[in-house]
Amino acid sequence: MISVVTQTFRNLPVTSTWATKFTVRPLSYASQPLSTAAQPQSKKTLTKPNVKNVVVVDGVRIPFLLSGTSYKDLMPHDLARAALKGLLHRTSVPKDSVDYIVYGTVIQEVKTSNVAREAALGAGFSDKIPAHTVTMACISSNQAMTTGFGLIASGQCDVVVAGGVELMSDVPIRHSRKMRKLMLEFNKAKTLGQRLSLASKFRLNFLAPELPAVSEFSTSETMGHSADRLAAAFSVSREEQDEYALRSHRLAKQAQEQGLLTDVVSFKVPGKDTVSKDNGIRPSSLEQMAKLKPAFIKPYGTVTAANSSFLTDGASAMLIMSEEKALALGYKPKAYLRDFVYVSQDPKDQLLLGPAYATPKVLEKAGLTLKDIDVFEFHEAFSGQILANFKAMDSDWFAQNYMGRKSKVGAPPLEKFNNWGGSLSLGHPFGATGCRLVMAAANRLRKDGGQYGLVAACAAGGQGHAMIVEAYPK
Repeated sequence: MISVVTQTFRNLPVTSTWATKFTVRPLSYASQPLSTAAQPQSKKTLTKPNVKNVVVVDGVRIPFLLSGTSYKDLMPHDLARAALKGLLHRTSVPKDSVDYIVYGTVIQEVKTSNVAREAALGAGFSDKIPAHTVTMACISSNQAMTTGFGLIASGQCDVVVAGGVELMSDVPIRHSRKMRKLMLEFNKAKTLGQRLSLASKFRLNFLAPELPAVSEFSTSETMGHSADRLAAAFSVSREEQDEYALRSHRLAKQAQEQGLLTDVVSFKVPGKDTVSKDNGIRPSSLEQMAKLKPAFIKPYGTVTAANSSFLTDGASAMLIMSEEKALALGYKPKAYLRDFVYVSQDPKDQLLLGPAYATPKVLEKAGLTLKDIDVFEFHEAFSGQILANFKAMDSDWFAQNYMGRKSKVGAPPLEKFNNWGGSLSLGHPFGATGCRLVMAAANRLRKDGGQYGLVAACAAGGQGHAMIVEAYPK
């Protein structure tokens, strides 16, 4: 059955309105500078009476690498431990001053299910510091950050380390359910007769492995398939998607070469060389990208390997404090963490529209408008997902009929959007991307002199997150 959203948008006059919008605002890399002159800082600050200011002192990440490369022989806690050690080295924070550690991850290693605790112990933190792990698909480290935010704002803690990790090079592969059941029953068998009886039930097809799900549990649809349908629903062409992906890779390459990705810390991989930069940044050409076949809906789909984020290994970590504590310890914070929202919608037809729903809500909550934002950092799951969100945000009809709002919030201006690359080029370790987004926003604000950044991301299950980041006064 054709989805409601797809059917509706195919009946909309999108060509005349949205196509014109994207024609006058081309996606080509050449027209997108790495840095833009920020608006003069507003006198308004988002400090709230009787509410603690929560600040980001600093944040780091180990290089994000293509899965199956230099991190393939490690475990998730190894990557998280490296990020934590990098944060300790960067900030020189006394280990005993940390009150709590929170990490996000998606595909958990069963041996270290609370990866936050194992990584913290491995990094040398005291065993008296509590640590727990959260999971919320691609916004898991966002959840880790806001959990830390809540602990500080409520007065329970003053210093929290938040981060995320993902190792796609070695995901858990289980025996089939029938085989697991047989093995558990065999373990309980007490007599030879009971064991022989159970052995007689064994069939060769019990040995078929059970891979981690790559589809939505509630819909049985892969995210790539959903992205393809979303692009079609919003009339996002293959060419537009390829152009946007190329922009991401070229901007990331330029940022890397200019030394702007200062959140990256080197990691000496045990038994291997030191890794010092992301290895998924690979600018190509539109001609080469056009040769690729559709990855999900064949033969007519528009989502390909070139305009999708790739499987990535990596970890991130951030030092979050109350402003009072940070100043007492002699730190000059990079940014304030301000208002944030989580949203959730239909996982079938609106799986990847989290930013479109979250952006107007967080702006409204903060008392800001789109024009007040100097820096945008959105998670790029797919080019089609980003461009579909742009079109949804720029549609009065969508705002009124799906979001219950009187008018559109508007699409972010590209000259302020993901100017140092994004998940398409830098990589997307599911559990670690949120921290990267916030640090990219904080570092861009600091470099360009802007005041407000807006971070947003979609996630599996039809969920999403957005947060306002405010630059700390120089």
